[in-house]
Amino acid sequence: MTSDRTLPGVPGTPLSARDWVRHLAKYRSPSTSRSIFEIAVTALPFLALWAAAWAALSVSYWLAFALAAANGLFLVRLFAIQHDCGHGAFFRNRHVGDWVGRVLGVVTLTPYDVWKRSHSIHHASSGNLDRRGMGDVHTMTVEEYRQASRLGRLRYRLYRHPLVLFGLGPSFIFFLSNRLPFGLMTSVKSWISAMGTNAAIGLVLALIVWFGGWATLWLIFLPTSLVGASIGVWLFFVQHQFENARWDHDEDWDLHEAAFSGSSHYVMPKALQWLTANIGIHHVHHLYSRIPFYRLTEVLRDFPALVGAQRLTIRESLACVKLQLWDERSRRLLSRQQARALYGLS
Repeated sequence: MTSDRTLPGVPGTPLSARDWVRHLAKYRSPSTSRSIFEIAVTALPFLALWAAAWAALSVSYWLAFALAAANGLFLVRLFAIQHDCGHGAFFRNRHVGDWVGRVLGVVTLTPYDVWKRSHSIHHASSGNLDRRGMGDVHTMTVEEYRQASRLGRLRYRLYRHPLVLFGLGPSFIFFLSNRLPFGLMTSVKSWISAMGTNAAIGLVLALIVWFGGWATLWLIFLPTSLVGASIGVWLFFVQHQFENARWDHDEDWDLHEAAFSGSSHYVMPKALQWLTANIGIHHVHHLYSRIPFYRLTEVLRDFPALVGAQRLTIRESLACVKLQLWDERSRRLLSRQQARALYGLS
């Protein structure tokens, strides 16, 4: 992680995360025409691949499955647009953005208003050890793991296993957990969002089976949804689960520093960066969530100091899977092997 946060051509004291917010504010305004364009160049290929996979069923089930799985990437991009709508970053008119988000929530299997609220809590508490549990990947400290029972340790290891985190986990979240407003059960608005989305999803699935049969459901809808969900969870994971992330207790926690230093800059090839809607520029996004995703590259262009901050390549990110425990002494995420070597943990 670079410690150079100075503005180009302005040497001197490095800027704090709070200082950066002032400089990023000018990028917050969305362009309505650009936003509509981004929806079109995402939704149209998504629908085209859906149609191609449907047509391929008469040729080869494997071909239909492959096309559907590839379409999971466009589903991720649709979710990213929904994500920006939730931050009020995609349209100047918030009501328009909310309704676009609600429609996309049917496609992404995510009740928009429930997700919007839980995600705002994530942004408001990211990196806070005393406010874990809503919209984050559960992370134990070394000391918490030490004090846990054998069963508690086993449950945590199973939870953090890649097959669970990126296989069973996404399926559970998007197919089951999202059907109820967990964490917001007392909110009438959240229940309306969840049940309304469920009803719309049920109607869409009934139409798919009615016109295309069960093969369309199992070989097109399901692979697209599962691939999109797994990629989405992976992206969320590497955005906050890297060695030099930042976690603090309430008394030391700072919203802006946690947002900036606790989020990675996930560097991907241009095609993947486009398909994931620049979500890898996550340190900038967390610092100023009202910036539309299509303007995040402008920020990096104008402020080179931000390019190297928390930089994480795809190859480097693979090692993050082993990191499971936050060490409050060394202030870094450790693997269980490292924790065993340092502290004798089993």
